[in-house]
Amino acid sequence: MINLNRFDLVTLRLFVAVLDAGSLTAGAERFGISLAAASKRIAELEQHCGLALLQRGARGVTATAAGIALHRHAIEVIARLEQMALALDDLHGGATGQLRLWANPSAFGGFLPQLLADYAQAHPQVRIDLEDALSEDGVRAVRDGAAELAVIGDNVPTEGLETAVCHVDQLVLLLPAGHALAAGSADVPVPIEQALGHDLISLARRASLTRQVMAAGEAVGLNPRIRVQVRSFDAMCRMVACGLGLAVLPQAAAAFHVDSLGLVQRPLSGLLTERRLLLVMRRREALSPPAAALLAMVEAAMPGTAAGLPSADPPAERAQGR
Repeated sequence: MINLNRFDLVTLRLFVAVLDAGSLTAGAERFGISLAAASKRIAELEQHCGLALLQRGARGVTATAAGIALHRHAIEVIARLEQMALALDDLHGGATGQLRLWANPSAFGGFLPQLLADYAQAHPQVRIDLEDALSEDGVRAVRDGAAELAVIGDNVPTEGLETAVCHVDQLVLLLPAGHALAAGSADVPVPIEQALGHDLISLARRASLTRQVMAAGEAVGLNPRIRVQVRSFDAMCRMVACGLGLAVLPQAAAAFHVDSLGLVQRPLSGLLTERRLLLVMRRREALSPPAAALLAMVEAAMPGTAAGLPSADPPAERAQGR
């Protein structure tokens, strides 16, 4: 039987970092130790287990069957220990709990600030640990235990996790008041092929919204031209106001800037404009009381939506940008 006393947290965290990075070198760099030290720790871990954990190749490392099993349980152990440490820190600070939430730019630019304001009023002793991140990073944070909950776009893979719809918005086109596409009635949609024929302002290319826009362009035979990439909707709108390009973004985010920056908002046609945001978690029954309270608020605000079910691949019409 394997001696549990020979496992240490540092090596387990290194092992997770190596597999997530796909190579021993990248894992060591991410963990902040030398390659030689990382190699020694992984070799000792394999010796303790009595099994090969990694398959080494020219392109990096992959997990063996034993490595997959260890990776899954290591994440659980690390997450629990981090939760324990954070809970003790909260007690030292007088708080009754901590909400660990990551959220994408669409959430920050839309419904999330008011939701958290209502949450803080209802739970004043809970400390909110909030991280601004792209959807992919939010999913990874939930899997790794860095966050209990994350708000993501619905075109991001979430296999093995549970989700709940937390917001539904519409994508719109934002453009300067003097632009040719700004003429005419505000209710007449702009065909997506016309909108994507111009330079675009976007978030990072791996952002779920950007990938959705790029997929919409491919569907109509276009390769959208991204002129400027920024990190927030506020920056996107300011770039549009300066005439650097057009932007496709959620209506809730656009509404904050239309009047103040003198911009024009137009509906779009030729693509699925409904954009759903999901609250993703590992297992709802394992949520801490602060996280469970936020989930309850979300479900109360979104009646009639499917929630809490194991995640599956999104249907075809929602798979744009995967």
